Amino acid sequence: MRAPSSDLPIKFQNVTLRARGVVILDAIYASFRAGKPSVLIGPNGAGKSTLLRAAMGLVAPDDGRITWGGRENAPPDRRAIMFQRPVMLRRSAAGNLRFALAAAGIARTRHEERVHQLLALVGLQGLGDRPARRMSGGEQQRLALARALAREPEILFLDEPAASLDPAATKALEDTIRQVARSGVTVILSTHDLAQARRIGGEIIFMNRGRIVETGDADAFFIHPETDAARRFIAGELLT
Repeated sequence: MRAPSSDLPIKFQNVTLRARGVVILDAIYASFRAGKPSVLIGPNGAGKSTLLRAAMGLVAPDDGRITWGGRENAPPDRRAIMFQRPVMLRRSAAGNLRFALAAAGIARTRHEERVHQLLALVGLQGLGDRPARRMSGGEQQRLALARALAREPEILFLDEPAASLDPAATKALEDTIRQVARSGVTVILSTHDLAQARRIGGEIIFMNRGRIVETGDADAFFIHPETDAARRFIAGELLT
């Protein structure tokens, strides 16, 4: 059998996207490759979430082009996304995962094994029978991550995955994200939390007003940012 094509690299070539006449992404050039996580940072309204959705293939650009492994209009079979406020289905934690496995076309004979593996991966082992909507916020976020991983993705997009979580829940989620990245999944996430961006590391992509202002290795970016806007953002100034 022919091996499935990779969706990497994901390339944005002069991508502009508008909503109701407002420019959300402005002439974006970017390339996402296998390797360390990529972390999108920037103020609210910078375009981070929209860039993730475009990279997933959920929204199409008005101008420019996006390619996945050199292909346009590639189906998102090897990509998964976890939204900032995921909706839990009215069923158990395990039931949420079975639904995701079926939607991903995973053979039913593998479901129970994969459910146990995924619950263990995100630290929810023993909670498979618990109603998902009665779980804590941190548990729901980890279940949402497991649900995204049910697709066995090559690329995982995370939109503000730890928003509104307490420190303990944030640490548990970040530990899982690092484990997923070490397993070979390409992780691309957005966050408004600079400390989280430092902890996740990898490549930093700083956005403002729909544009990519600066990119660089996390250590270099936070120690010696090259642009005035990045320096001001790291210092905690409000960008207008």
